[in-house]
Amino acid sequence: MTFDNFIGNASNVAALRRMIVAQRLPQTLLFAGPAGVGKATLARLIAAAINCDRAVGDICGACSNCLRTLQADLSREEFRQQIAEREKLPSAKRSENPLVVSTHPDFLIFPPDGPLRMITIEQARLLRDAAQYRPSEGRRRIFLIDHVDRANNEAANSLLKTLEEPADSLTLILTAENPYFLLPTIRSRSIPFYFAPLSGTEMERFLDAHPSIPAADRGRLVGWAQGSPGRALALDIDEYAERRRAMLALLSSSLGVSSFGNLVAHTDALARNRHERLDLLTESLYGLLQDLLHLRHGSARPLMHEDIRGDLEGLARVASFDWIERAVKELADLDALQRRNIQKQIALEALTVGLRQAARTGTS
Repeated sequence: MTFDNFIGNASNVAALRRMIVAQRLPQTLLFAGPAGVGKATLARLIAAAINCDRAVGDICGACSNCLRTLQADLSREEFRQQIAEREKLPSAKRSENPLVVSTHPDFLIFPPDGPLRMITIEQARLLRDAAQYRPSEGRRRIFLIDHVDRANNEAANSLLKTLEEPADSLTLILTAENPYFLLPTIRSRSIPFYFAPLSGTEMERFLDAHPSIPAADRGRLVGWAQGSPGRALALDIDEYAERRRAMLALLSSSLGVSSFGNLVAHTDALARNRHERLDLLTESLYGLLQDLLHLRHGSARPLMHEDIRGDLEGLARVASFDWIERAVKELADLDALQRRNIQKQIALEALTVGLRQAARTGTS
């Protein structure tokens, strides 16, 4: 992959390429935007371009530096399995061996670790120690701290010390879905680039470049992925459809359209599936609520779940704006509790009870 076939956020790509050619790349970059829109991918391309042996400000894709750097794609199955296996380890074992991914000695990636997917203090300390060394083979070292907005307080403060005195030959690239979760002092020491979701046309171009995705699924994926190529590739169509059925049942029960027993049948199945994560369920619920809001107020924007428009139109007729607003607020509260490892079946059923009561009384 090169800069030329990177899809989306063209102005960011152009600006960063100019910086590389002029050798004026800032020491700390902050890439902020939704998950899966190419933030980590572009960081990987920058790392390859900086140390490419054959091209200036670009990626030849053939030299040893390029080939090894571009292999550090955490969406590859081998890395996904390694990170998933680490989640099963005791916390003490993970602390002894902090998670860092590297396929080139001058490009290090620090992704979230453990079942709660946090950037840990042990990783931040490892980063601070590694930052002292000069490049081994390339012109610069590049460290990618992926999802830095998931750093705990200790890790964030340790990272800040590295940002305050960065090595001359080091570039730090931070990615975050919500940069306002970061310490203000970290944001102030970073040059921000904001990444937008891809347009429908850009998503279609992206999916066309992946012939392994069945043509019959591409229309749904454009809606479900919401401008996120990474999400489109990661989605399992059948799993996502089952998850959505469960969350649609939750909304239907919350609004009094169907019985609570119908929801329990779904939550029982979710509870038995140990691999089903609560954050994926709440993400699906956010998308359904977004569609309800658009239908309720006549928005011309395409629905995320166009294929179940009929079901959503029925719910939109009984879902007031105040109720949708309350549902979003309670869902945000539930998101905040996820790091406490709460039981997903109880959490979803409690959410439903509260929203069902609000629908009956008309309170917000």
